[in-house]
Amino acid sequence: MGDSPERAALAVFRQAADTVPAYAAFLREHGVDPAGVTALSDVPVMSKDGYVRRYPLAERCRGGVVGDMIAVSSGSTGEPAFWPRSAEDERLVADRFELVFRDAFRAHERPTLAVVCFALGTWVGGLYTVGCLRELAGRGIRISVVAPGSDRDEIVRVVTALAPQFEQTVLLGYPPFLKDVIDSGGDVPWGDFDLKLVTAGEVFSEEWRSLVARRAGIGDPVRSTASLYGTADAGVLGTETPLSIEIRRLLAERPEAARELFGESRLPTLVQYDPYARYFEEADGRLMFTGDSGVPLVRYDIADEGGLVPYERMAGFLDAHGLTVKSDGPRLPFVYVFGRSHFTVSFYGANVYPENITVGLEQRGIAEAVTGKFVLEVIEDDERDRHLSVTVEQAPDAVPDPALANRVAAAIVTQLRRLNSEFAHYVPEPRQRPLVRVRAFADPDYFPPGVKHRYTRGPSA
Repeated sequence: MGDSPERAALAVFRQAADTVPAYAAFLREHGVDPAGVTALSDVPVMSKDGYVRRYPLAERCRGGVVGDMIAVSSGSTGEPAFWPRSAEDERLVADRFELVFRDAFRAHERPTLAVVCFALGTWVGGLYTVGCLRELAGRGIRISVVAPGSDRDEIVRVVTALAPQFEQTVLLGYPPFLKDVIDSGGDVPWGDFDLKLVTAGEVFSEEWRSLVARRAGIGDPVRSTASLYGTADAGVLGTETPLSIEIRRLLAERPEAARELFGESRLPTLVQYDPYARYFEEADGRLMFTGDSGVPLVRYDIADEGGLVPYERMAGFLDAHGLTVKSDGPRLPFVYVFGRSHFTVSFYGANVYPENITVGLEQRGIAEAVTGKFVLEVIEDDERDRHLSVTVEQAPDAVPDPALANRVAAAIVTQLRRLNSEFAHYVPEPRQRPLVRVRAFADPDYFPPGVKHRYTRGPSA
């Protein structure tokens, strides 16, 4: 460890410049002599298009040698990318998992069943998670790992058979999929298993967390759930902690304070991170990071919107707004993540975010009838008038209800007005109520099974 996080990041830069053929070529193209670099700001920003897709896989690895394992990610565009891994990479990322399993779940004290519900095979999530959890088991964390993948029936089978033999059970998977598993679990007594949830890949609302916790018999969502901020590019970058969750839940009740802190009319994922392992920078509302992994990345523009809040600044902000937290937490900086900028739609000049729609779908009387998946888009009618359209997936066992679309539209517009000041002020009131259509579960046009769901369609903001 260097004497500062930036020095540690500079060490990653120098090693990459010396040992990674593609990065040496990248620096030459930008006219950068590594010997003259004294600050990270002297280094050019890299991106997937400007770096990853331009150089062969081996040349982006240390010594031009591909790691001992290769994972595949579809990414937000659907175009597959390949990411080498090594055992050392998994040990580093396992530190992030340990922050959840030891500090929040106390799994070093209690026999714990960890059920990996991410897709298996070549995709990055499942096998990478299994590898990190087995690394934790080797450190003395009392974890037994089972990996049914994304097979709902197999998840229910292994949980029903194994969970009674452990003091707690942890499901790890994408948020909407875990909700589907819990909702469709039939007679599974989730509340008997002291259930915990670890999610990744999507921003969700605090209403979602409370709803799923209630259905799963989870009494303390702050210490029984955690979201990981991770990417295929570099593994897990940050984790929710009880402290960050409690702060986020307080801000969910104070939209104006949240807007002041985050600068947006939506609630981002809020995690803490180790700046020595992954050094974050913020530029123009976008995040970039430096970190060593199978493919070393230096000032990598991850294409996520978000920002940074030092620990001391967060403490001062809470004090200034009279917000008191009960949870202790590591004195680590915070990074907040909205996700990819092109996941919004523009309507009358207002950015409309999927997170705003989600809160409407999680209101009582609606959440029981839908899965939580939807497609947000702006459409034109025959008169070329533009309308905000939301297509919603019906829950698999829900009885068709002709009045459901109207209830959903009313709930969505209420939450949009409450949470999104741009929407409330820019969109003419007669146009604020969205057009809502309810489609059957697993509708092939909007909700095809087995693929990563996209929450928006059409031109982005």
